[in-house]
Parts: sequence; C-alpha cells; structure tokens
Amino acid sequence: MDPEAARSARESLDLAFHMSNILDTGLDRHTLSVLIALCDLDLNPEALAAVVKELRREPSPSSTMPTAPP
Repeated sequence: MDPEAARSARESLDLAFHMSNILDTGLDRHTLSVLIALCDLDLNPEALAAVVKELRREPSPSSTMPTAPP
C-alpha cells in the first residue's frame, strides 16, 4: 500500500472510531477495523451487527467454567 493510501485508510479509521465513540458502541479500534474490513468484503453490515450483539449477550467463557475445589 502506498503511503498516501495508508494515510487515507488511517484517517478513515480514525473518523469511524470517533463516530463509534460518540455513538457509545463500545467497539475498540481493532474490532472496528475488522468489521470495516468484513464490510469491504461485501459481508452484510446488519448481519455483522447482529453477530456483535449476540456475542455481547453470551457470558464470557471464564465466567461459565466451573472452578476446581481447593
């Protein structure tokens, strides 16, 4: 990627991340970058949003694993 394209991509991600923060999405910069890349591959943005929402509803694996007795 040439330097101008890299700068443009970085600025676009910065803008998207700023909007994400204003909308209080809770997405970090890396996750947002991955979601944008998936949209660029023509994945359905609404389907991606539904997946993110579903993943947030599921308890984390560490909180559902039984602990060993002491």
